[in-house]
Amino acid sequence: MKLVIATRNARKLEEIHAIFNFQGLEVCSAFDFPHIPDVVEDGDTLEANAIKKAVEICNATGLPTLADDSGLEVEALNGEPGVYSARWSGEGCTYADNNAKLLRELAGKTNRRAQFRTVIALALPGERPLTVEGAVKGTIIDELRGEQGFGYDPLFMPDGYNQTFAELPAEVKNKISHRARALNAASNVWTQLRCGT
Repeated sequence: MKLVIATRNARKLEEIHAIFNFQGLEVCSAFDFPHIPDVVEDGDTLEANAIKKAVEICNATGLPTLADDSGLEVEALNGEPGVYSARWSGEGCTYADNNAKLLRELAGKTNRRAQFRTVIALALPGERPLTVEGAVKGTIIDELRGEQGFGYDPLFMPDGYNQTFAELPAEVKNKISHRARALNAASNVWTQLRCGT
């Protein structure tokens, strides 16, 4: 049985492969379907974007599809950047641009609490998509630390750790991250679907 991962983000795909139990599945990604255009992520919630990606890729390929959307939600910024995390500094922005903006926006603020949240949608041909989510709480530090990971990882220190996501070994991050928690939930749902329960 085939499952499509609806992403062309190589770093995200690498994380998903490290976390999700694909036993008995032939896994492919959006990279394997170059004729399919990128899905425009114009939803106003993480849920809307994940569902849109999963459904559109499922419809285009005729295969079960898993899609996710993730965002950093910062308390002092009323939940921003949230659904706009990847493009917070404008179209074509880099991770460095977004991190610089985050530090500017939090300058002088004492509340630096935040959470990473991932919503995953599972779409099967002819069926309504299912969604699950995972979150991890932490603090935004005041300088970039670490070379691992991507996105806001160098600024996010998860609760219970004194290292940022970008400093933690991949095997540790992949056990505690928002994406790991959402993927574990998705794996449980997928197992139930395959068993017909």
